[in-house]
Amino acid sequence: MEATKSDKKGALSELRVIDATQMLAGPIAGTRLGDLGADVIKVEPPASGEFNRTRGFEDQQSNGEMTTFLAVNRNKRSLAVDLKSIGGKEVIYELVKKSDVFLQNFRFGTADRLGIGYEDLKKINPGIIYCSISGYGSFGPYRDRPGQDLVVQGYSGSMFSVGAAGDDPTPSALWGADVMTGYQAVIGVLAAIESRHHTGVGQHVEVDMLSVVMDCQLQELVTFLNAGPMPRRLEERSAHGSIPAPYGVYKTKDGWLTLAMVPLPILGEILNDDWLKTLTSYNDGHKFRNEVYKKIRKRFTDKTTQEWIDICDAAGAWCGPVYNYEDLVNDVHIKETNYIVEQPQFYGGSAKTVRPPIRMNQTPPSIRRGAPALGEHTQEILSNLLEMNAEKITQLISSGAVSGVKE
Repeated sequence: MEATKSDKKGALSELRVIDATQMLAGPIAGTRLGDLGADVIKVEPPASGEFNRTRGFEDQQSNGEMTTFLAVNRNKRSLAVDLKSIGGKEVIYELVKKSDVFLQNFRFGTADRLGIGYEDLKKINPGIIYCSISGYGSFGPYRDRPGQDLVVQGYSGSMFSVGAAGDDPTPSALWGADVMTGYQAVIGVLAAIESRHHTGVGQHVEVDMLSVVMDCQLQELVTFLNAGPMPRRLEERSAHGSIPAPYGVYKTKDGWLTLAMVPLPILGEILNDDWLKTLTSYNDGHKFRNEVYKKIRKRFTDKTTQEWIDICDAAGAWCGPVYNYEDLVNDVHIKETNYIVEQPQFYGGSAKTVRPPIRMNQTPPSIRRGAPALGEHTQEILSNLLEMNAEKITQLISSGAVSGVKE
């Protein structure tokens, strides 16, 4: 497993990004811009760095570094700087002059109090693309509330789209609110860059998690807003309250099988069930959902998952297995298409990761750097990029405005 390096420059290789974010939504945006070639400078507090450097999933680490940090901070340089200090602000202001994008996901009002809000930085660099990532946006009664994936899922209404009528609300395990918000931030940034090509002027891009999760439910919400019904949980458990049976997950002899939008007559042929063969209307899958789910729930336990996949594939029914992570990484498709690669680590060795999901034949994404050590690139950035002399750098380090890597 090798890192996805390339001799070709990335599509965004002329772009410099200041990434003043932490946790997940912001860092994934910075990582994706970095994968596409941008020079991403991660701004972190000198003492402990961003949140995920010291807190992760059950303190799981690779070569002494938190895996949750490694996951979403590759292709970045780390600048350890105290944003509350005069010297730290001076460094950021000089960096803004030489940068294209500024990402931040502070609580509402924090960036302005620190003197690094959009209006502050626009005066320094009118072309700056300033991207604010938040839970609920910069206006409205919730703007001061903390935005976190699970909390936003609860607000969004999405937890009542799956399961059975008597089930508790069911959250997603995908961190969808965070990750999709990061992706939407990248889309906004790229659109603003294209606009700047024509106008020469930057702008303020705002992305909030609640808006993104609502956008992910466009079909459900447009249906509710215009026709009235909400996704309706059934008596029988289903994978989505608005999709006709047999959409769901079924126990097999040795595991689990997913079935997508399979026409009921085809399902009838697969299961040799005469009643299912008579349900020829698409709406029958809605009308008889409870009956269908109840009837077929245990019909798949007499064969293995792979046997059912072979049968369903032959019949043209959309299906697949339900993997755990061990199954996933050992799957022949995952191996042959090189989904799992490696990224270097500062403290020795390398960490396995997932390759960038985008492919481009002329300017391919790549993993050029692993996640940086805290302050690993502070002196490099001050000296080479900002052209500060050794005396000035020593002064900033002595005052605590910046710090370098701790071996």
